[in-house]
Amino acid sequence: MNTSLLGIYLNDHLAAATGGAERARYMARSASGTGLGTALEPYAEELAEDRAALIGLMERLDVPVRSYKVRAGRLAERLGRLKGNGRIVRRSPLSSLVELEALRLDAEGRAALWQTLRDLADRDTRLDPDLLDHLLERARHQQGALEELRRRQTGPALLPV
Repeated sequence: MNTSLLGIYLNDHLAAATGGAERARYMARSASGTGLGTALEPYAEELAEDRAALIGLMERLDVPVRSYKVRAGRLAERLGRLKGNGRIVRRSPLSSLVELEALRLDAEGRAALWQTLRDLADRDTRLDPDLLDHLLERARHQQGALEELRRRQTGPALLPV
């Protein structure tokens, strides 16, 4: 395995996982007390677990965590909160729609990551195929759940009241 390229690949995914986990927590807090908030709370916990699993896999593969990439993931998430949403002070329904789309893309990226590592597990005994199968299945489930949440948000975000 090309450990240099693997390190870049895994650290890039760690940066994305960091941003995704923070965005999910932020959304769950922002929507607290609503159906969306209730649906996002367990998802935010799963994303934190997925991120921890990735760090564990990186340790097993002797891939160092590049803290500057982790910080970049956090910064990108926070900068994403500054996007225009048609409102000055508070969130608009459009914010949730766009953020759910971003989380859906994040879940697709994680599914691709877990599948890539699962493919490598056939040749590298440091990778646990059962764990990767579990993570892959969870990412696929998350994709479906997020797509459903996204579709439910389309009306409130874009249709006239």
